[in-house]
Amino acid sequence: MKSKTLGRSTSRVEVLNIDVHGLWLYAQGKEYFLSYDEFPWFKNATVADILNVDLQHGFHLYWPTLDVDLDLHSLEDTSETPLVYQ
Repeated sequence: MKSKTLGRSTSRVEVLNIDVHGLWLYAQGKEYFLSYDEFPWFKNATVADILNVDLQHGFHLYWPTLDVDLDLHSLEDTSETPLVYQ
């Protein structure tokens, strides 16, 4: 027996703002700020690339054109999951 193909996820992520310091996201009822200092992958990205983000499995952010994956849990406390090896 084969499972049916699942439909498109109804969970959404929204880019609220992009400025010289970083970008703001809204996902799962919370707002997140991603500074370019902590998330340098977005600094030179085009607006279209930043807006092209998917929320997968309710907690996984994925930018396919930038090949960036982030977990919402890691955005809440970056000290637990540092983005730079020390």
